[in-house]
Amino acid sequence: MLEAAHPVPDAAGAEATERLLALVDGAGADDHVLVLVSGGGSALLGAPAGLALADLQEVVSDLLRSGADVAAMNVVRRRLGAAAGGRLAARAAPAPVTALVISDVVGDDPADVASGPTVPDPTSDADALAVLDRYGVDAPGARARLTAGALAPAPAAGAATWSRVRTIVVASARRSLDAAAQRLRRAGLPTALLAPDLTGEARDAGGFLAAVALGCLDGAGPLQPPCAFVSGGETTVTVRGDGRGGRNSEAALGLALALPDGAPIWALCADSDGIDGTGPHAGALVGPDLWRRVDRAWARAALDRNDSASVFERADALFVPGPTGTNVNDVRLLLVGRPAMERGRSG
Repeated sequence: MLEAAHPVPDAAGAEATERLLALVDGAGADDHVLVLVSGGGSALLGAPAGLALADLQEVVSDLLRSGADVAAMNVVRRRLGAAAGGRLAARAAPAPVTALVISDVVGDDPADVASGPTVPDPTSDADALAVLDRYGVDAPGARARLTAGALAPAPAAGAATWSRVRTIVVASARRSLDAAAQRLRRAGLPTALLAPDLTGEARDAGGFLAAVALGCLDGAGPLQPPCAFVSGGETTVTVRGDGRGGRNSEAALGLALALPDGAPIWALCADSDGIDGTGPHAGALVGPDLWRRVDRAWARAALDRNDSASVFERADALFVPGPTGTNVNDVRLLLVGRPAMERGRSG
């Protein structure tokens, strides 16, 4: 077991990656390399290729703050990681390789899980530079490496080397969402899968979920209350302030601020790995009594400075399950009840 940092790679992760690569370098035709891949591997397999670790840390940190989604970030990380973009599998030649992947990305493309250590890279150095331009990331060290094109890529998709490599997605976000929906239905709640691949700014995603819930209360939604919705995907946060939070607590706050006081709506927005970005919370809970616990105007100002964790901490509504041992993207649960007067009439 080799420890490393996340989401920004560190020296321990770089050393651990080099040890793993040295191990697969020694594999022969009579060996079989088994690779277990899950979300977070882009950081944990953090050895840089053709640039200093500090330069890799800079570009990753800047991308994390820029609002770039994971697919865009991985275009860059695949070009700059010593194990990424199929390089781990390529270095295991001539041994056969089997990779079992737990997907935490929208669409379940293995190239985007841990930056694809066992699949060919479908992008180029020019694509990576275009991502940096799109999100306004300077990162001079990374740009110099990408401009020079000094690192030979792993074999192309059609190369013979891939005939000895099998990459299989064994668990995914969609399966976790289906399981959550089944559990809610067994509890007697009509449940719909809503936006399983939701992306975009976290606070806007929260506003979208609030609109769906309010539509149900007004009789214009896809289900009639009481009912439930399950949503997945992975949102992003463009960091403009210096607060504490994460994409799930920010989505929860965006949702809460779009609801009127006392609305019979409950929600959980959480990262399935138990850590919302840098944690230590996984996300946050929203309920009808939230605005009795914290001031709405203060919470709105907190959102402006990306300080969603402080809001839910004050309301005692942070969701802190601890590390779950897996990572299949984000899970958002939305419960819509009946107004209090209606509940009283119906018993």
